[in-house]
Amino acid sequence: MKLKQKEKVLRHLREFGSITPMEAIREYGIMRLGARIFDLKADGYAVETTIVHDKNRFGEPTHYARYTLL
Repeated sequence: MKLKQKEKVLRHLREFGSITPMEAIREYGIMRLGARIFDLKADGYAVETTIVHDKNRFGEPTHYARYTLL
């Protein structure tokens, strides 16, 4: 049975605790992680969003979301 994107994200959150957009793209080909998180929240899952401030590969400041299952 093929898992839906939402199910893949939920499985990842349960196994690893959190997920970032880059992990979702690299591991599952999911381009709209925020939309899948929205779906999970609508289903009643408690997911916390943390904005991470970091630097990209060129040393420039950037930020991205890390989603954590509570």
